[in-house]
Amino acid sequence: MPFRQEKSGFARVANFYIDTIAPFIEIAISHYNYGETMQINGQEYRSVWFEHARVKMIDQNKLPFAFEIREYSSYLEVAAAIRDMTVRGAPAIGAAGAYGLAMAAQSAPEEKFRAYLRSARDELISARPTAVDLSIGVNSVYESTLKFIPDLVHARQVALLAANEFANRSAAECLELGNRGAELIKEGYRILTHCNAGALATVDHGTALAVIRQAHKQGKNIFVYVDETRPRLQGARLTAFELEQEGIPHAIIADSAAGFYFWKNEIDLVITGTDRICLNGDIANKIGTYEKAVMAKVHDVPFYVAAPLSTFDFGCAKGEDIPIEIRDEAEIKYIGESCIANPGSIALNPSFDITPASYITKIITPKGIFEPSEAAQKVQQ
Repeated sequence: MPFRQEKSGFARVANFYIDTIAPFIEIAISHYNYGETMQINGQEYRSVWFEHARVKMIDQNKLPFAFEIREYSSYLEVAAAIRDMTVRGAPAIGAAGAYGLAMAAQSAPEEKFRAYLRSARDELISARPTAVDLSIGVNSVYESTLKFIPDLVHARQVALLAANEFANRSAAECLELGNRGAELIKEGYRILTHCNAGALATVDHGTALAVIRQAHKQGKNIFVYVDETRPRLQGARLTAFELEQEGIPHAIIADSAAGFYFWKNEIDLVITGTDRICLNGDIANKIGTYEKAVMAKVHDVPFYVAAPLSTFDFGCAKGEDIPIEIRDEAEIKYIGESCIANPGSIALNPSFDITPASYITKIITPKGIFEPSEAAQKVQQ
């Protein structure tokens, strides 16, 4: 195991973790049962989990053409996986960050434990700045761990317990919001969704897709329009993959085709996830969400947003205060190794946009379905 190869003074603690703490954590995980887990090729999976002293995650860059599990044994590897979107989706990267910080606690040297942990926290949070779940997940583990200093043996154990608790709580909340939101979907509804807000984007169940999945399980005859979601095609690759696995009728459409189906009155409801919810109800979500909300309002189609509690940023007043990640122009100009744009032109690649609360019908949460302007207050009660 990689920890046994460490030559520094904290190798003994890491080995103790592998032999003693890791099996306990893995047994604890198996005792949670939060509904039916995501099904892939007939097997149950979470998007990210902890097993055999490593953080494991489904490689979402490979789907749907290959199904591969990646394993990481250091927080730097986890940060890189978040940055390159091996794992993506606000709740999923929140859990990955929590596990990454827990891994940092295992490898932190005794003489510089607090400083090492602080550095790891900053590295993980900076991996992707827009989704608030990442900072909430990392900080929940960080703060829990610091409480046990100078008892570092227990601090390391608590770090893993806190990460596991964050991941399991997130999965439970997604299942609950799915159950609550399913009541909004009526028999025969034609639903538009954007990006991937399914189990892959969360620890399990999903946000927008949790609602759709639960409606389908209730026997409702529904149909889903799947925005392709350029430039990384999370809709065409990941949402379509999940819907196919679940047997939910759907079709992939070009991002620019949504207006056509609104015009034909063939969309009854729009539902998306979100990466951050402000106090005033503004949200940040995958680029292209705002234009879907505008079209929904013009055509008098309800526009819903679904999110667990970790996506609320109680320190962010309004959408203008949310940092927007700008990603590499190569994501626009290339698909794989093939250049699909004029090579000499620059490309602009904001990864998220802001949808004002006035364009959102309701926000679906584990605690209820609320008006956007009241949601942040209601979920704290």
